[in-house]
Amino acid sequence: MSIPRPEYPRPQLVRPKWQNLNGQWKFEMDHGKSGRARKLYETDELSKEIIVPFCPESSLSGIGYTDFMACVWYCREFKRPENWDNGRVLLHFGAVDYHAEVWVNGKSAGRHRGGYVPFTLDITQLLTSEQNIITVCAEDDVRCKDQPRGKQSEEFYSSGCTYTRTTGIWQTVWVEYVPCSYIKSYKLVPDVDNSRALIDVKLSRWWDSGEVTARAFFDGKEVGNVSHKFAGETAKVVLDLTELHLWSMETPNLYDLEISCGDDCIKGYFGMRVISFKDNCMTINGKKVFQRLVLDQGFYPDGIYTAPSDEALKKDIELSKAVGFNGARLHEKTFEPRLLYHADKMGYIVWGEFGNWGLDISRPSGLESIMSEWMTQLERDFNHPSIVGWCPFNETQKNQISSTLQLIYDLTKAYDPTRPVIDTSGWTQVVEDVDIYDVHDYDQDPEAFKKRYETLPNNGEQPFFVSEYGGTWWNVDGDNSGWGYGKSPETLEAFYERYRGLTLSLLNNPQICAFCYTQLTDVEQEQNGIYTYDRRQKFDTGVLYEINTTPAAIEQD
Repeated sequence: MSIPRPEYPRPQLVRPKWQNLNGQWKFEMDHGKSGRARKLYETDELSKEIIVPFCPESSLSGIGYTDFMACVWYCREFKRPENWDNGRVLLHFGAVDYHAEVWVNGKSAGRHRGGYVPFTLDITQLLTSEQNIITVCAEDDVRCKDQPRGKQSEEFYSSGCTYTRTTGIWQTVWVEYVPCSYIKSYKLVPDVDNSRALIDVKLSRWWDSGEVTARAFFDGKEVGNVSHKFAGETAKVVLDLTELHLWSMETPNLYDLEISCGDDCIKGYFGMRVISFKDNCMTINGKKVFQRLVLDQGFYPDGIYTAPSDEALKKDIELSKAVGFNGARLHEKTFEPRLLYHADKMGYIVWGEFGNWGLDISRPSGLESIMSEWMTQLERDFNHPSIVGWCPFNETQKNQISSTLQLIYDLTKAYDPTRPVIDTSGWTQVVEDVDIYDVHDYDQDPEAFKKRYETLPNNGEQPFFVSEYGGTWWNVDGDNSGWGYGKSPETLEAFYERYRGLTLSLLNNPQICAFCYTQLTDVEQEQNGIYTYDRRQKFDTGVLYEINTTPAAIEQD
């Protein structure tokens, strides 16, 4: 059978020697969590088969079991390629929800906690030259309050704005050959004013003396080349560019990047752009940009958390742009790097968020449960030019420990001083001087909605963002089943009238710099999408495009 999701999963750090482990694995549910006692890590005879990287709740996995699963097991054979000698073999997981332990040939290779971010294990010493068995155990409990679950339902049935759960492996699994000393990651900051890129390269070990070389290319032509001697585990490189091509939504120019150190060489890409604010409006490269965003939940009817194909990720951006949105809040979920890659290439701006729902931050353990995973997400996604802001929390409660939000906000600002940060979107904010002040407002009456923002609740002291609005309930079948915000309009004409009134009241307000409409697609019972759950058209795209692209008052100088 063909390998599902065969594309390279990490476009900004590419090596030639890798093998995709998606496809058929052995699988078993372990409701009693007795698998370790039964030593399932020592056998390759599990009771079912599953298609990875699709979660067992999904139809694409071949399982389609949607009840709670406390624990699941996976295993498959893997043969080390003959030319993978004299170096290291790394085993990568894009995401496994939630507590994972991995064995190779019956020996533990490592553990990981967190359902949204990648982890890597060096399995070199556990491999044989013949067939090897990789085993994964994943434990998952969305009802425990110490586990972020995003929009996964904590009830048996999906309801309201929570949907089918995801358990276990839900992003690509792959192995990669690297030299004994290799490049772990890099952090690239565009310095537009000086036509250069500032690069911090992180190495796998301490070097007494080494040299890193970075090269940049544009349209195949070399436009930058620098070598830098260093000692330690990091190297700082200043890559001057002989040609400056800015990344913007209109012209999403991208440079190809090559970084080498010792025997290792990786390829990636980057964009040159700078984010700032003028008159409380975001600017990209000095140009005012009203953020016309849509809420993207990142769910799929056949794959749940996992897009059925790379093309499906790209298609969602195309659908959004077709109705006049220029970006999205990537909502209550850490989206896979391939979606960000397409956003980079297509000039589509996004906010990086985290699936904090389900995590009780009225307890000290809440900080522990988010901090490591959120910081890993920042490191993974920092280099994407399409990301214009960060928002680690959404709709937190009044009984939260405020210092948790403050600390995560401060850590985010310390790691990334180049982008704005919102401490928590909607409801109960705690940071007084937050970069952008935002509200959620699902009032369906355009006149009352417009009047509310004649005077802003923050007195216009920070940029103002209505980061959730609309959500108008419209069932394309006309039977009013499902769920949405407010009373469903009686006709399509009434829908357009409501949509136009709500949206233009934001675009015409000279104090508002951004909106985010709920939402891109229907999801299961939630029937308030611009498109159906299976991405069929619900409305006249031309009408919505005309409304959404109306010039915004705050964009005018």
